[in-house]
Amino acid sequence: MRPEALEAFWDDAGAPELAREYAEQLVALVAEHTAGIDNLIARYAENWTLDRMSRVDRNLLRIAVCELLYVPDVPVRVALDEAIEIAKRFGGDDSGRFVNGILDRIAREEADADAEAPADMRPAGA
Repeated sequence: MRPEALEAFWDDAGAPELAREYAEQLVALVAEHTAGIDNLIARYAENWTLDRMSRVDRNLLRIAVCELLYVPDVPVRVALDEAIEIAKRFGGDDSGRFVNGILDRIAREEADADAEAPADMRPAGA
């Protein structure tokens, strides 16, 4: 997206500066870690490839997983609840359940694995 188009979006959205900064931070983190995030989602999305997922569901999963792994200030429950609510509002009829199922498994199983990892190898917030 062109910088001027992004600037126009933010002006039109009327988002507070902190929301804008946080959104831009998340976009940068997801872009930096897309391969790892996508591999993790694919591992837990049984019988689904990322290409088969709706764009809304796929990108909500990416953002929520990014928050789980790389944003220590966001509690796990908050990351999950927000992604699920956005999926219900903007996704398809089953998006809330779909996103919830994948994120819940990632949060539970990855948290268990992280608890066994040395402290310096754990994701943020673990």
